[in-house]
Amino acid sequence: MKFSAMALIRVVVALIFISHGVARIAYHNMTTFGAFLDGQGLPMGIAWAWAITLIEIVGGVLLAVGRYVAPLSCYFIFQCALGIWMIHWHAGWFVVGAGRNGMEFSVLLITCLLGLALNRR
Repeated sequence: MKFSAMALIRVVVALIFISHGVARIAYHNMTTFGAFLDGQGLPMGIAWAWAITLIEIVGGVLLAVGRYVAPLSCYFIFQCALGIWMIHWHAGWFVVGAGRNGMEFSVLLITCLLGLALNRR
């Protein structure tokens, strides 16, 4: 079985989303995330926080094994774009170095996800 470059990108991107969701639970940040979402005008922020977290974990696993790649990639693009709009845009471009908490990493993830969504095996 040949392992392609796109498969490598798919698995690594999936692991990033899985680790993000697992860390949120492990570090007991669900309430904080829910309160942030409430503050952004989303009703039932804690429910949204759990939904986003579970999609990151379950969707990440499905993405890693190559299932529902295009729809999950589109969902994660949407999630990253919202993250840029709600958080990272105001911090500028750089995540570290010349700035902090910027959007460069999210743009890289969106680019990888776009490649996955458009890839026809």
